[in-house]
Amino acid sequence: MRKTWGRYAFATMLVTGLIVSGCSNGGNGNSNDKAGNTGDPKSSGSAENTVKTEGFPIVDTPIKLKMFTRVAPVNGPFKDMPVFQDYEKMSNVKVDFIEAPTDGFAEKKNLLFASNELPDALYRSGLTQLETVRYGAAGQLIPLENLIDQYAPNLKSLMDQYPEIRAGITTPEGHIYAIPGIVTLGSARTDKRWINKAWLDKLGLKVPDTTDELYEVLKAFRDGDPNGNGKADEIPMTARIGMPIVYQMAGAFGLDSQLGYNINVENDKVHIWSGDEQYKELLMYLNKLYKEKLIDPEIFSHTEAQYLAKQGTGNAGYFFDQTNNNFLTIQDQYVGIAPQAGPNGDRLQSQVAPVPRDYGAFAITSVNKYPEATMRWIDYFYSDEGSTLLRFGREGEHYEMKDGIPYYKDELLSVTGAQAKITPYAGGGAPHLISDKVASFINPPQVQEAYKQLEPYLPKIRYAPPLFDEATAQKVNVLRNDIDKYFEEQSTKFIVGALSFDKWDEFQSTLKKMNIADLEKLYQDAYDKMAK
Repeated sequence: MRKTWGRYAFATMLVTGLIVSGCSNGGNGNSNDKAGNTGDPKSSGSAENTVKTEGFPIVDTPIKLKMFTRVAPVNGPFKDMPVFQDYEKMSNVKVDFIEAPTDGFAEKKNLLFASNELPDALYRSGLTQLETVRYGAAGQLIPLENLIDQYAPNLKSLMDQYPEIRAGITTPEGHIYAIPGIVTLGSARTDKRWINKAWLDKLGLKVPDTTDELYEVLKAFRDGDPNGNGKADEIPMTARIGMPIVYQMAGAFGLDSQLGYNINVENDKVHIWSGDEQYKELLMYLNKLYKEKLIDPEIFSHTEAQYLAKQGTGNAGYFFDQTNNNFLTIQDQYVGIAPQAGPNGDRLQSQVAPVPRDYGAFAITSVNKYPEATMRWIDYFYSDEGSTLLRFGREGEHYEMKDGIPYYKDELLSVTGAQAKITPYAGGGAPHLISDKVASFINPPQVQEAYKQLEPYLPKIRYAPPLFDEATAQKVNVLRNDIDKYFEEQSTKFIVGALSFDKWDEFQSTLKKMNIADLEKLYQDAYDKMAK
């Protein structure tokens, strides 16, 4: 590995030449010029209402902003959340949220840009890399880099501390059009491996260190009646619907997830492993587990809610999740363990997100009259203080401090769904900081111990997805749309036994015909440019 990358090799590809025509508010020039919002810091509104670079209120005279946002099924209206009620009083910035449910959110977001009926900002927006490059170059999103330098001390400090953040959100021509969620807490970037220790103890088994040992443990879970009810109703192993079981077990077969894809990077060479013999070994292993009823038979059909409910029953032997939130009442039954070593000695926790997570979580549009105030407004949530308000609500009412760490009050947790109603972080994707200072709910001692089991097996470097220029991104999307669909469909068939492994050569041949080599070259080019 090139040493110049150091620990900052999450860096995003920087390329030249981004040519995109202006959108409906355009002309030939960048529409930011028309709105006066070039990203250069200047006062918002009149001289009497200059944006303060520190402290509160942000502006002396109240201002209003409209923000388009996604609302998860577990959330209530944003206007009822204490974070936005209290922050309005602190900041003198009133935000009217245009709320769209998760289902259909992407379509509504795209319609805003297509019609050019833009809000002032997009919050929890889930903008893709292609969308930010496209809408930024077209002038519908404004560049943020100068605003960050002048009006976002919390975000700037994090970007200085973790240079992979800036590199991961900077476009080919050097602009930042959207900012992500930032996760400095390592345990919040990967699922833990939870095993039913009570079942192991009852059956006299030890924690499995290899995939062969895991196979034997799962058989014992199936046959040994560890729940003691006299029925063969135990679920030896389960996971989220579809392909997650593949990716959770991939590290045992030497398969990583670099650059946001099915990629290993070795000796500066990018390799897509989708048709490799190692992957065949993985699928054959999972097929054996599935065929012998050691994997949840509903793994390709159950819903997210059903999966989470299975954790809470105590009737699952082995599963994967970031926290212990879903089995708190029976948490003593489970323990976090290390990944298993595979048949060739590979032992990797490959499913790890980079520090800049939830890409495109927040962006400011060209119609915004107060970009400086808007940047100050969002920057607060990249501090521990602001993140505490966002995640925990009001001290004394919703949470209490213990040794400098906020904890939800028992009264709040005792009401089903109450926590998700007071914070936009529930449901994922909110632009804010997740550090060890604000993570008591998702990072209690049991989760911390589970993470320690994984740490020795984490990849030394996690490369984030490249920020391609639009032309290259289009090529990648076209190739991946077909390849990924075929890859996932065939992988599922191999696992459940609907497709014989005698067809493996045909599977490999089809991937080649779908130009997987061309896709690999695009990622290789991205990697090479990142390393310069």
